[in-house]
Amino acid sequence: MEDNRIIKTEYSEVMQKSFIDYAMSVIIARALPDVRDGLKPVQRRTLYDMYELGIRYDRPYRKSARIVGDTMGKYHPHGDSSIYDALVVMTQDFKKGLPLIDGHGNFGNIEGDGAAAMRYTEARLEKITQEAFLADLDKDVVDFVPNFDETEKEPDVLPVKIPNLLINGSEGIAVGMATNIPPHNLVEVINAMKAYMLDENITTRELMRYVKGPDFPTGGIVINQDELLQIYETGTGKIRIRGKVEVEKAKGGRVNLVITEIPYTMIGSYIGKFLLDVAALAETKKTQDIVDITNQSSKEGIRIVIELRKDADVENFTNMLYKKTKLEDTFGVNMLAIADGKPETMGLKQILKANVDFQYEVATRKYQNLLAKELDKKEIQEGLIKACNVIDLIIEILRGSKDRNMAKACLVEGKTDGIKFRSKESKIMAAQLMFSEKQANAILEMRLYKLIGLEIEALINDHEETMANIYRYEDILARRDSMAQVIINELDEIKSAYGRRRRTEITNAQEAVYVEKKVEEMDIVFLMDRFGYARTIDLQTYERNKETVHAENKYVFQCKNTGKICIFTNTGQLHTIKASDLPFGKFRDKGVPVDNVSNYDSAREAIIYAASQTDLNLYRVIFATKLAMLKVVDGGEFDVTKRTVAATKLQEGDEVLSVVTLKEQYNIILQSQNGYFLRFAVEEIPEKKKGAVGVRGMKLGAGDCLEAVHYTRLLDNSVIEYKGKEIELNRLKQGSRDSKGVKVRV
Repeated sequence: MEDNRIIKTEYSEVMQKSFIDYAMSVIIARALPDVRDGLKPVQRRTLYDMYELGIRYDRPYRKSARIVGDTMGKYHPHGDSSIYDALVVMTQDFKKGLPLIDGHGNFGNIEGDGAAAMRYTEARLEKITQEAFLADLDKDVVDFVPNFDETEKEPDVLPVKIPNLLINGSEGIAVGMATNIPPHNLVEVINAMKAYMLDENITTRELMRYVKGPDFPTGGIVINQDELLQIYETGTGKIRIRGKVEVEKAKGGRVNLVITEIPYTMIGSYIGKFLLDVAALAETKKTQDIVDITNQSSKEGIRIVIELRKDADVENFTNMLYKKTKLEDTFGVNMLAIADGKPETMGLKQILKANVDFQYEVATRKYQNLLAKELDKKEIQEGLIKACNVIDLIIEILRGSKDRNMAKACLVEGKTDGIKFRSKESKIMAAQLMFSEKQANAILEMRLYKLIGLEIEALINDHEETMANIYRYEDILARRDSMAQVIINELDEIKSAYGRRRRTEITNAQEAVYVEKKVEEMDIVFLMDRFGYARTIDLQTYERNKETVHAENKYVFQCKNTGKICIFTNTGQLHTIKASDLPFGKFRDKGVPVDNVSNYDSAREAIIYAASQTDLNLYRVIFATKLAMLKVVDGGEFDVTKRTVAATKLQEGDEVLSVVTLKEQYNIILQSQNGYFLRFAVEEIPEKKKGAVGVRGMKLGAGDCLEAVHYTRLLDNSVIEYKGKEIELNRLKQGSRDSKGVKVRV
């Protein structure tokens, strides 16, 4: 009988449990590395799959698509792109201090070009990956767990012999947490690990005699050495890094600024952005020292050349690059990893402790396994040696037995019944043999050539070697010092084989001081067309082309080149732009989109009004919204330092319809969508702060809203066209604020 019961539960509880389960899955099984092997699950599974497929460093490359497909089918049931991306990163020597995979083909470059498709590239394991990451998997040193469909077994962690989490670093975004660990120098990390093994009470400060700081594969200079101790004690902090700059003499007395190393954070598309940022410094007249900029980088390394003018202040220009571009940047450290099945932020000493404990655990399992095998060999060797000493008797037993079981029973239990012996003495001796089960099987399976004198001598030598191994393994397992020495010896071998000199310089550098050259203040004219492209021109150019300027542009006004432009939008935001950030040039030059020089987003807001900060400081500003809310604000309130502030507060469903600078006495005329017009004096609108909603200007009918706002001087005869009818605004009946207005019949 089917169980058709409906279980009622609180929706919020189901959502909470489901989200927590999802979050933990992402944290533990996808985004964060394990502190023991420094690998995320996708990396561990990819390396193990390559090991299983036999794609070793001394064998031919195999197609990346084969590796990705096999990994996805057996161990990692996620998208193939995530597996291939992980494989690609493990081949890139500019991202990893110690690449784990040897790639053949296009695996991308430091400038952000992506790798070729997986069907074109090939890969195999690096030698160090086999020797230091996968070497002892056959010795039962780590636990194996079922894969996602329980058809295969995969290692819970790889038996990595070095602190890979520190050497290669890691980055990953989980749910509610992220990890960002910089790479370090292999030699320094191994030396620190040895120091911790010799003295577990060693302090972080003492460990930093060995680990000077991060060692980025891109080199560069870490400039806040004094802050590193705090970072390595807590596991969090900010590392400030600079690119390396050299000065070269060029032709004609000029100098070239050559960037030979970049900050680690500039890898990828940020190199191209850096070039654009430097070019923008020249375009926006922040500096006039730049003659040319070229990227001469190649496989040999980074080389970005900036040609400077003869009289350029090289030090000041370099400091400007540090201040204005990513040539100086911050690396946010958050050493978060999975430890004992849960995420934990760890300092340098904690990570080394976790790795040392793991090495002892792996070594213990390894030598227990090796000892058990040697004890088995010892038992069999002793049985064969004993058998060689009484070989004539054993041959007599074998010839006299009817079957294997009878002979085995005689060898193990001394049973002689049914066996034909040549003499009583032989039968008595046979009853006293008492071999073990394993020894008896080895004797019965022994080949005759083993009875040759040299073979017997080799057997004795093997036995002596086995006894030496047993003694050594028992000593390693019994004494922690012996095991520590074995681990240290392995670390020294790896260090001598794969160690390299430090690339990143560690120092304390002063804050870059950039003295910005004072710009001579002058009057300019701001232009912005209806598409939102803005630029500035000089007064003379404006005067010569006044009619065309006003015909082609929506906003035209005079301002200072040192001042700011204020842009008001329908969402009630005020965006400010430095006039110096806009291109200044010829009348027919193209401007730049306002989006590019401010926080204005043309996709979700529209420009209502633009004015210079100078004008706003002198006058008051009137706001009118679609729901007929009005207010006057002192323009000085919009003299702000932030790039974006709220210019007014809006009710739900409302938006700004009109913003105007109030320079004279006006009448205001509100025009509604349903054809109502209300005319009253501007003085009736109270002055409010920019954070206020305002007051109601007109009583609107159901579903009605403001369509337009008009302003007229007291004696002007302003005329508008409304649905084909001309209306003289100053002839409309004078009303008062917050009344309904008059209906215009058409």
